[in-house]
Amino acid sequence: METTTRLRPVPARRPVRTAAAITCVVLGLGLIGGAVTGSWLTGNSAAEPAAQDTYTTARALWHSVPVDTLFPSELTGDGAGPGGADREWTRIGVAPDSGCAGTLDPLLLGTLRPVGCARVLRATYADATSTSVTTVGLVFTDAEPAGMDALSTRFRTERLTERTDLMPLTFPVEGTVAAGFGPAQRASWTVSVLTEAPVVVYAVSGFADGRTVTTPQPVDKAMAKGATSAPAQAGLGHEAKGIADRIERGLRTAVSAGTVVP
Repeated sequence: METTTRLRPVPARRPVRTAAAITCVVLGLGLIGGAVTGSWLTGNSAAEPAAQDTYTTARALWHSVPVDTLFPSELTGDGAGPGGADREWTRIGVAPDSGCAGTLDPLLLGTLRPVGCARVLRATYADATSTSVTTVGLVFTDAEPAGMDALSTRFRTERLTERTDLMPLTFPVEGTVAAGFGPAQRASWTVSVLTEAPVVVYAVSGFADGRTVTTPQPVDKAMAKGATSAPAQAGLGHEAKGIADRIERGLRTAVSAGTVVP
């Protein structure tokens, strides 16, 4: 409830005092304005609380929004395939939310240790022709903005997304075309460390027929012009990136909307 204080009458000021008062006000406003500008330039003040609010909202999404919000039953990838071809994917399974041990490869889990791994959500999709399958995951961390910035920088400068020993694990779904989608079937992958939310997004794709892939490639190499590897020719880099991008986009939308159910 707001309260209003009754203002008392103020005697008329003499001109000299009035001028002095105006000068003080102007100087005061200048100092305040300078302080505010300085805080904007240094990234302090209101920016930090806003970031904290965003992180708080994002951190709760794994247990506070419907699964269809994070992993839609169908995804459309206009121009997401090789040569700008359109793609469509159908969700064929969603894993129960889980801890990180056993869900993430031990070495990848160790790499994420500085930001803490709170929860992992996973789903597997198949393309419209059921020739490829892709597991996409959301790793919710315990980190604050500085921690996610540092992790993102490390992934970029050390090129960790290109290391096959940091490839995410798959989520095979019994009774579907992804039943045989295991570690040996991984063909292409991507890992994206977000900095505006405490989340790491990953995706890993493979052939739906369960064939073993001896030379998996990160999406950048599998999507490179002129690439001739099996993952590249099958468009599996496009599959992993296309699905990861759309799941990441949906996550950003949910965070921006503040979609948190009490």
